Parts: sequence; structure tokens; C-alpha cells
Amino acid sequence: GAFLRGRTFCFWVLYVDIYRVAFIGHREIRDIRYIENEIEELALDLLRRCEFVEFSLGRNGDFDISAASAIKRAQNKYGTQNSSLNLILPYKSKDECYFEKYYDEIIYPLDNYTHFKSAIKKRNEWMIDNSDLLICYVEENRQGGAMTALKYAQTKRIKIVNLAIK
Repeated sequence: GAFLRGRTFCFWVLYVDIYRVAFIGHREIRDIRYIENEIEELALDLLRRCEFVEFSLGRNGDFDISAASAIKRAQNKYGTQNSSLNLILPYKSKDECYFEKYYDEIIYPLDNYTHFKSAIKKRNEWMIDNSDLLICYVEENRQGGAMTALKYAQTKRIKIVNLAIK
């Protein structure tokens, strides 16, 4: 109403192009140093080319921990102004206080009705559904959750980089 008359208001709307990257891999991986170096180089390239990069990953084993470490190194080299490192958890964790210090955001995408036996699979699908790129470490002849997630991503037609295939 009337109380706004005679005043000038300026609203700035900021549109940011967000490039979303998910990471999924086996709990146990070989050649961790190679994997970390590859992820760090990919992350640096994305940080240089993209307006804003959202890196999303879990914390369920060697690959997730290596990816988080490599992304942190890339952010330390390039800066954190155009990226976020997000921890995507399938359910609440007792280590949440520790995680809050390391990750920019902790996201719980599932409802409370998701059965715990399917929670990691559903979380992986959520990450893939909300990504432009999947960086993974999935060996061809190895079954499990990482392979299931890779097959799901292939049906979604997002870009995939599989570091297990050199």
C-alpha cells in the first residue's frame, strides 16, 4: 500500500548456473592415490569452467572419503567461492557434528519411511536424479550398490566418468 508511495526499491535477482556432480563408488578401491589425483584434476577443471559446482557424495567407504579429500584439495587450490561440498546421507548419523565441520552442507533426501535396507540405494538414486555428471569408480565384474547405481545412471542419460576404466 500507501506506505510504499514515494520510495524506490531495487531488487537484484541473481541467477547462478549450478553444475551438479555426484560421486559413487565401491567401499574398497585399489590405487587410491591414482583415484584421488584424477578426481582432484576433474574438480579443478570444473571449478575453472563452471559458474558454480555442487559436489555431492556419501561417506560409505574408500571412494567417498578419497573423493571428499580430493575435492577439498581442489577447493584449497582454486578457492571455495564457486563450489560446495555436500554430504548426502540416507539417515541421521551420530557423527553429524564432525561432518558439519568438514562439509558445506549435509542433506537427508529421504523420508522417515524409507526402510534402512534400501536407504543407500534410494540415496544414490536421489544423487543421480539431481546431477549433471556422475564421477564413479565401478569395476566391470563387481556387483553391489555401486554397480546398481551406475546402471541406474545409464538409464538417466547423464554424463558418466568411470575412473575404474583407465
